[in-house]
Amino acid sequence: MNKLYCPSLTEYKRRLSREVKIGDLPMGGLNPIRVQSMTTVDTMDTLGSVEQTLRMVEAGCEYVRITAPSVKEAQNLLEIKKELRKRGCTVPLIADIHFTPNAAELAARIVEKVRVNPGNYADKKKFDVIDYTDSSYAAEVERIRERFRPLVQICKQYGTAMRIGTNHGSLSDRILSRYGDTPLGMVESALEFLRLCEEENYYDVVLSMKASNTQVMVQAYRLLVQKLDEEGLQPYPLHLGVTEAGEAEDGRIKSAVGIGTLLEDGLGDTVRVSLTEAPEAEAPVAKALIDRYTNRAQEAQPIPPVVSSSLSVVSENDAPNELTTDNQQLTTTIPIDPFQYHRRVTREVLNLGGQNVPRVMADLSRLPGLEYADLRAVGHLYSAFLDKFQMNDLGADYVYAGQRPIPFMLPNGLKEVVDYTAWLDAGQRPDHYPLLTAEEYAAAGPRHPELNFVRHTLASLTPAALPLLRADATAVLLLRTDNAHAMPEIRRAFFELLNNGVPNPVIIQRQYPALSPEQTQLYAATDVGGLLLDGLGDGVLLSTELLPERPKEEWLTTLDQLNQLGFGILQAARTRMSKTEYISCPSCGRTLFDLQETTAMIRKRTDHLKGVKIGIMGCIVNGPGEMADADYGYVGVGKGKIALYRGQEVIKKSVPEERAVDELIELMREDGRWLEKELLEEPVVG
Repeated sequence: MNKLYCPSLTEYKRRLSREVKIGDLPMGGLNPIRVQSMTTVDTMDTLGSVEQTLRMVEAGCEYVRITAPSVKEAQNLLEIKKELRKRGCTVPLIADIHFTPNAAELAARIVEKVRVNPGNYADKKKFDVIDYTDSSYAAEVERIRERFRPLVQICKQYGTAMRIGTNHGSLSDRILSRYGDTPLGMVESALEFLRLCEEENYYDVVLSMKASNTQVMVQAYRLLVQKLDEEGLQPYPLHLGVTEAGEAEDGRIKSAVGIGTLLEDGLGDTVRVSLTEAPEAEAPVAKALIDRYTNRAQEAQPIPPVVSSSLSVVSENDAPNELTTDNQQLTTTIPIDPFQYHRRVTREVLNLGGQNVPRVMADLSRLPGLEYADLRAVGHLYSAFLDKFQMNDLGADYVYAGQRPIPFMLPNGLKEVVDYTAWLDAGQRPDHYPLLTAEEYAAAGPRHPELNFVRHTLASLTPAALPLLRADATAVLLLRTDNAHAMPEIRRAFFELLNNGVPNPVIIQRQYPALSPEQTQLYAATDVGGLLLDGLGDGVLLSTELLPERPKEEWLTTLDQLNQLGFGILQAARTRMSKTEYISCPSCGRTLFDLQETTAMIRKRTDHLKGVKIGIMGCIVNGPGEMADADYGYVGVGKGKIALYRGQEVIKKSVPEERAVDELIELMREDGRWLEKELLEEPVVG
């Protein structure tokens, strides 16, 4: 496979897509990346929809999507549009369609854009596996094309744009039967519809590949771009989003891992951050993600290019015996598969690399007067009464103490890293390891017999440095960069390691000295998450070294935030599950209960169930499909009625809402997945 999915893996360049006019606000082409969101009010509530739309526009939303589940709601879009225009609001409106071609055909005559889901536009999803012959498959495709053709012709006649939006959780039984639950299936689902659009000479099309699984989402968008190029189709603009991302920090981190990874490579023309919150809360998050790239091309430092676009997945066994002599300029392959997850093959060093989960290292080097109780900020809770530590599921694996070794015995399992000179001065201590600069490492002084951390950048991975690392079974790299184009530079460093057969584990180190906690959350999720999605990285260190001084309590708050962020990124990238995951939809006019309140209630009862995935969906229209990745589901099926799912199977129907959470817990108990919350034997100090 010779074609890349983006303009450059090392230089920031936006993919030049086709411009599509949506009302008076075009997208794609040379236009800025736009912000979109979706109303949550019942579409038949005209004034409620108008008021919410105005709040969304005030918050920065440039396109507003409104659900139209039937002809009745589609018709009422006209009243909503009239009232908005009467109030001087010209924001383009988008009708969201599932299952109802007649509603789509009506809406296309009223609003500026129609979104259709190719997985359910003309198909009813029954979760059947069907063995198609080529001819029967082609006949099904033709049936769908004939059902879809009238909408294309109406959109062309009225100048209405269209988004063909594939969702991972709502692929048709036909697509699943042939392609499986895969990124390729998602792409092919959209291309079937897109090919008809081009046959009809209709090009005002936007494409999206949404999933709640960030790995699947990123792979699908990349593969879509590659397939468009391969088939000679137009470079249609992309609408980016992680569907059912959830709420609060988890929702923002998950969105940034998926959306930010694609933005880093210049992909994306509109963004929607799907949060289980009021829709006006979504636009500022999307804007914060987008704004990072306003001046990226000017701020970025040059990165040595990748010479060839050919793909070759390199393992430790494929490593060359000799290094190239011209360092970075001679790299000729991309040693990762951007369309399928493969974790980089590394040797195991203590509990790093190999088959171990990625580790979290906390930076305590700036914390003054460290005491037992302070370790609570990194997930290790000290009980003075018992004189022992208890670790929660977000307990850091390593702590970096810099020049100040920790003056007391650490909890069992927690390991300390200090600067090389401090390690030499401290003498032999258990679970105490050195961090060397590249220069200190090259000087070949005393080393720890089991584990030595070595700080490197892309520039320091020279022809002299690489063989030293490759030959050292105790070396673990800390890769860092000060480049504004950070993720691609660290990725380029991984390419150097892979192409030169250096199998040492790598901790990804990032620092954000001038940012708010909210920006740090989004930027770190993008930079670290984007690497993890490609199987790169055996741990994360969010450094405090460049942060301004602050009182101790503020330091502890910062450390707690960074520690939770590190674990949150690993979970969002699907590389380490350390807490319950909630796949909750952002609500829309179809929602049958208060999603924010219900999600908070379920979280309160279940947030201790490490690794369990719970889908919380507002309605039956798209809910079961969208929570395809969940272990359990809580889905609204009527006013005050809930259906409970185990995976994709309905276990209980029409459960009264007031009993539904208890019955969900009982279902987990029957499956052996339920654990009672553990209480500490004595309140923790601090």
